[in-house]
Amino acid sequence: MADLAERLGRLLGGRIAVTTGPRGADLTFALHRRDDLPAAAAELTGRAEMSLATVVATDELSSPDRDLKMRYVFEPADPVRKRPADRFVTLQVSVDPDRPEVPSISSLVPAANWHEREARDLLGIAPVGHPDPRSLVLHDGWPAGLHPLRKAFDGAQTVARVPAEEFPHLVVEGEGVFEIPVGPIHAGIIEPGHFRFSAVGDTVLNLDARLFYTHRGLEKRIEGMSVIDGFHVAERLCGVCSVAHGLGFCEAVEQIAGVTVAPRAQLVRTIALELERLYNHVGDIGNICAGASYHYGTSAGARLKEALQRLNERLSGNRFLRGWLIPGGVQRDIADDVIRVIETVLASTEAQLADLGHQIDSNPSVVDRFEGTGVLPRQAALHLATTGVTARASGIDRDARRDHPHGAFAAFPGIKLAVATAETADVNARRKVRAAEASESIRLVRVLLARLEPGALTVALPELPTPGKIGLAVTESPRGASIHWLRLDPRGRVERYHVRSASYANWPAVPIAALTAIVPDFPLVNKSFELCYACTDR
Repeated sequence: MADLAERLGRLLGGRIAVTTGPRGADLTFALHRRDDLPAAAAELTGRAEMSLATVVATDELSSPDRDLKMRYVFEPADPVRKRPADRFVTLQVSVDPDRPEVPSISSLVPAANWHEREARDLLGIAPVGHPDPRSLVLHDGWPAGLHPLRKAFDGAQTVARVPAEEFPHLVVEGEGVFEIPVGPIHAGIIEPGHFRFSAVGDTVLNLDARLFYTHRGLEKRIEGMSVIDGFHVAERLCGVCSVAHGLGFCEAVEQIAGVTVAPRAQLVRTIALELERLYNHVGDIGNICAGASYHYGTSAGARLKEALQRLNERLSGNRFLRGWLIPGGVQRDIADDVIRVIETVLASTEAQLADLGHQIDSNPSVVDRFEGTGVLPRQAALHLATTGVTARASGIDRDARRDHPHGAFAAFPGIKLAVATAETADVNARRKVRAAEASESIRLVRVLLARLEPGALTVALPELPTPGKIGLAVTESPRGASIHWLRLDPRGRVERYHVRSASYANWPAVPIAALTAIVPDFPLVNKSFELCYACTDR
């Protein structure tokens, strides 16, 4: 990394300040001129072979700097080859509140597209030269110039709607081209999203997807909360990734506090994380079958998920594993008699999952629907910085459990992880990667249970008035890596909390994959990604 600092210094004529952090192996480069941002980003994504991980915009008008800031956080694009992988590089830019603009890097780094549009909507920082000037988070009727993540905005106020023109959807014109609007209200009990297809016959020419219909403003809501109250918000960012989001928040707090969680608590946390991945994956395989109207597969996946969620309830008190973790450790232990129940459920799940895979692979009509449908080319997956199953099914060998170790993977480096990848990048690849990961989660839970030894479940957190210190944590959720950025105020309360969920990173890939599907197959394509609206509409 020393040569990277030297290269960036030469490239920018010394207009840069280098510090270590947020974590010990990380680096932060403060750019003296915001116009240097594109060149610095090009160096990181080019010669340094890094990928955009997240972008964090902050209102620091009340700080001595009296400015806004944009932080572009990068990580190794090829963590298997670029060791050490567990490192982040941040480009920090000061934004003049009287001229809140930064040069857009979306043309150079396509993964920045949503991040820059969100910063414009929520903090009023305009990305100059952005290829898509449309709003992202703020929908029709929101008053211009009102930015809800500015500190001066009162989150308790009711915002009156104003007259608005129709949202400027992308339009494809030509002979035989017609539009098919789907949503945002759907026939099923699902979250709202609007998908506007431009098609000739059943052939998809373009898909313009619009989300953020139920944005909850959780990053605003959490401001000023204690870390305990903030944790309860964080684990509810997503209904089915409560452990992954809760663990990310906990580890960010624990970094700031400088505490180490006890080994038994780390093992219990990771057992919870893998059980969460397992029940999601088996349910998602069933949902993929539903997209192809293969009802046996749908029922089999739902049956497996139900058994696992009943186990969840016995372990944590609810079917979604909420409330099991807490900053500093865990609130519930795993008793010896419950270990035997876990082992029985795992054995049954393993056998039934293998049988379901065999049934799918033995059904030519189902496999025909899966193969060659919803292809996400590897290069597109890299450009968009996709994560999780989405990335691995497109041949990208990345997994935060190995590349940014957390929980027991950090506490017990000897725990090995088999990362499944595929090359065909289609619905079938995503189904097979999920099945392999579910089997790996079963193996991991057995390994973790065997390591359990008596020990403490929690460690006391010290007083947390550490203003300015940042916690940066990554967890591998069922949908991929979720990145949690946290800073506390002088009272030890949340000053700024930002989450880049795995779904947020992966949603822009769905319209690309839809181009290799016919309109009736879009539900199948969408279910193969199985992304969440809630932790995107955070």
